[in-house]
Amino acid sequence: MKNIFKITYLFTLALILSSCSDDDDKLTLASEEASVINTPTNGQEFILNPLEEQTNIAITFSWDHSSYGTPTGIDYSVEIAASGTDFSEARTLATLSNTYFTMNIADFNAVVSSLGLPPFVSNTVDIRIKSTVGDPSQLPQYSDTVTISVTPFTTDLPRIAVPGNHQGWDPPTAPQLASSAFGETDYEGYVWLDGEYKFVAPNQTGDFEWGNTDWGDNGNFNGFLVVDDEVNCTATTGYYLVKADTDLLTYSAEAHSWGVIGNATPTGWDSDTDMIYDPATRTLRLTLDLVAQEAPDNGLKFRVNDDWTINLGDTGGDGTMEFSGDNIGVPTSGNYTIVLDLSNPREYSYSLILN
Repeated sequence: MKNIFKITYLFTLALILSSCSDDDDKLTLASEEASVINTPTNGQEFILNPLEEQTNIAITFSWDHSSYGTPTGIDYSVEIAASGTDFSEARTLATLSNTYFTMNIADFNAVVSSLGLPPFVSNTVDIRIKSTVGDPSQLPQYSDTVTISVTPFTTDLPRIAVPGNHQGWDPPTAPQLASSAFGETDYEGYVWLDGEYKFVAPNQTGDFEWGNTDWGDNGNFNGFLVVDDEVNCTATTGYYLVKADTDLLTYSAEAHSWGVIGNATPTGWDSDTDMIYDPATRTLRLTLDLVAQEAPDNGLKFRVNDDWTINLGDTGGDGTMEFSGDNIGVPTSGNYTIVLDLSNPREYSYSLILN
């Protein structure tokens, strides 16, 4: 009987010791101390330069380790959001185990622009560090928010809109003109006009709407623009190369009739075959039988008003059009739909579609 009691006692003791040993081996994790951001600092200003080498470092994020009460692997996410949004539409720049992260100019500019911040204007963004262990949804800790100023840029050419009778006087959907370069005020582009029209500038967020700066004719219809006491510009129905200089306050609209010419076309190099404007797509189109010809010595080109003063070709055959560029080759003889797209100002394109 005593032996049975001893065995039972020893077995119970072993269970208790085993249970204590298992508890000692378990790690208890708990949110204890969030990270502290060291760089950037509150109020720091970043002006991103489109002319600088885009692989140069624009910003460095660094922070202290967070704590979960016991040594463990921690993942850190760098989050950025437009100020005042409470990170509701935040972007995660990186998730890593290090406590630092750098971004070059191109990448940082792209992220900031994706937040909807207008270019060439100082804006504020919020930054925070999120730390997690294992499952990202478990025990997240957030650093205090750091707010910085950022001036992003765009490589898109500056634009103005041309609303008018031709499209229902609706600036957001109006055709646009583009300037020749950043900081330049000489705008141009192709527009189908049908009576009266005006020029409208974008607002700080890049939107075209009434209430923005707009220009009209000075009332003499001699090619000069004014901002105040203006009247609508006017043109007879047709397709125009429209130009406007918002510094010199001048404008012009020159009617252009585009055609296709070349030894790939039925009339060869002797005459054009005129193209037809399609208002639904804002492109010029033509269905024509073409003969296979090899560029750059042969093929076809696009030209204006049955004259060689203004013509478009494709130097290098890369699909990018250049004024007075090389002939465009035709790979196979057949019936084609030819499309000339001048709706994107200063970035013109074409397509040859075999029917």
